[in-house]
Amino acid sequence: MKTPKELAYDKLGPLVVKALKNRMFEAWYFSGADEAVEKVFSLIPKSDTVSWGGSLTTTGLNLTAMAAEKGYKVIDRDKATSPEDRLERMRQALLCDTFLTGTNAITEDGQLFNIDGGGNRVAALTFGPKQVIVVAGMNKVRKTLEDAVTRARNIAAPMNAQRFDNKSPCNETGTCADCTGASSICAYFVHTRLCKPAGRIKVILIGQDLGL
Repeated sequence: MKTPKELAYDKLGPLVVKALKNRMFEAWYFSGADEAVEKVFSLIPKSDTVSWGGSLTTTGLNLTAMAAEKGYKVIDRDKATSPEDRLERMRQALLCDTFLTGTNAITEDGQLFNIDGGGNRVAALTFGPKQVIVVAGMNKVRKTLEDAVTRARNIAAPMNAQRFDNKSPCNETGTCADCTGASSICAYFVHTRLCKPAGRIKVILIGQDLGL
């Protein structure tokens, strides 16, 4: 039996999908993760080179490991043998065929908002890979763009600071300090208002709480 939260997700999810489509994204909603994962791989041609950003949602759903298991050519920065090799793999990922990522927030009217420290994830989102597949739990959905920015800055960023254990103020306090030092993980703010060219960014929403 579904929880009240899951029932609400099942009602809101299709509405967010409709809003995303109105902004030229391709989009789908699935109540469960298994169907969503199946949909992800149905969208990726077997000949594609696949890479990804540092998303807990994609790794938590095992998408990155499955891509390798299914025989795709992958660009995996975590297999790098040195910092220089890691950076080069991240650069190569910007020209892959399919880039897998999560998102910090999605508005109910179909916009994406992301904050990035190094810029590689949002760079791939905006240009480079032939297609980008965004996978997100419904916990990422917010009413307005202002709410989405607030979520990214005050929820996702401080949690990611804990994840990477960097020396930013939010790692010490758990809340955004609007810092500008070298340790800040909030360097690039990217608001994706429309998908251009149409259909390049594909959004798969899942009726669960996923990622940070």
